[in-house]
Amino acid sequence: MIAKDLENGVERLGEMIASASAIVPFTGAGISTECGIPDFRSPGGLWTRNRPIPYDEFVASPAARDESWRRRFEMEATFAAARPGRGHRALAALHRAGKVPGVVTQNIDNLHQASGIPADDVVELHGNTTYARCLGCDTRYDLLWARTRFETSGHAPACDLCARPVKTATISFGQPMPTEAMRRATELAQACDLFLVIGSSLVVWPAAGMPLLAKRAGARLVIVNREPTEQDDDADLVIRHDIGETLGPFVGN
Repeated sequence: MIAKDLENGVERLGEMIASASAIVPFTGAGISTECGIPDFRSPGGLWTRNRPIPYDEFVASPAARDESWRRRFEMEATFAAARPGRGHRALAALHRAGKVPGVVTQNIDNLHQASGIPADDVVELHGNTTYARCLGCDTRYDLLWARTRFETSGHAPACDLCARPVKTATISFGQPMPTEAMRRATELAQACDLFLVIGSSLVVWPAAGMPLLAKRAGARLVIVNREPTEQDDDADLVIRHDIGETLGPFVGN
């Protein structure tokens, strides 16, 4: 059912939240746009300005690695300035209330953790851009180290231990999905009684399969997204309004 207006949608969502014992939010780029982080597909989004660099191209091409890191550092001020929005804070409030055992996110911006949700309760399907890892030995590096190497040499950093390429800890097109994160997301989806999609276009698979997995396991499905998704017909409630305005009433004190 599509909410006829914002007030009606918020009221119905509040009733569903109140009656649920285990809510699993599934968040996409839309929850972070009010924080100043652009999404990927809409006009002015990241992918309208720059072609995504696939994983195999990053691994094979020094020039692609250089460009990937150049783009990341170009965005550093945006990521550094971002603070959790109303959507993040509402989910943190529900987590504190014991309603949310974990958040499943396609986002890479670390804003759920910044909102107060423990990192162990944030399942990142597409990784995290606030640090980096070696593709060979998995050594973790902070971004200051990577930026220093990049600016000193003019080229993408390589690992101090094994000399393999270092990449932001994000999942690129063609890169294997994180096995443990997918396992945890699947468990959460199958165990909840309310699955809450927030700000995702639900077109990137296999992550986009999580709402249907929850629905088949008996959960009610809510989709809060400005644009229609292919799964709207499967949802118990669809709210096509601003995410901050929709979730703002649930932020609490």
